Amino acid sequence: MNTKQAEIPARYSSDWIESLDGRTRLAQAARARLDALQADLGGADALSYQRRSLAKRIVWLEVQIEQREAALARGEEIDEARHTNNVNTLVGLLKSVGLDRKAKDVPDLATYLQQRSEAAQ
Repeated sequence: MNTKQAEIPARYSSDWIESLDGRTRLAQAARARLDALQADLGGADALSYQRRSLAKRIVWLEVQIEQREAALARGEEIDEARHTNNVNTLVGLLKSVGLDRKAKDVPDLATYLQQRSEAAQ
């Protein structure tokens, strides 16, 4: 039995992205957003546990917010207080991790070629 979810869970959990059915557009978009956010922060391998944790929460909130906004656009009613709270929380988390793109450390060409040669041996 497939236990993978097709929808974002209503409550956050640290494995929410992994629990999604990877074949869905939602899962693919969530993973792409997480990858993009982590890249903007300097790359997943350069992030502390805390920043990786916040990045997952940021993506979860973004999806929650966008789903409510889509419902609103369809004329459905939403919990406006919860929506506002989520937007404010998202802004706070984004400020915590940083709003500017961070350059990834890249070695100079000679160092890169030397590392590549050493790795091939």
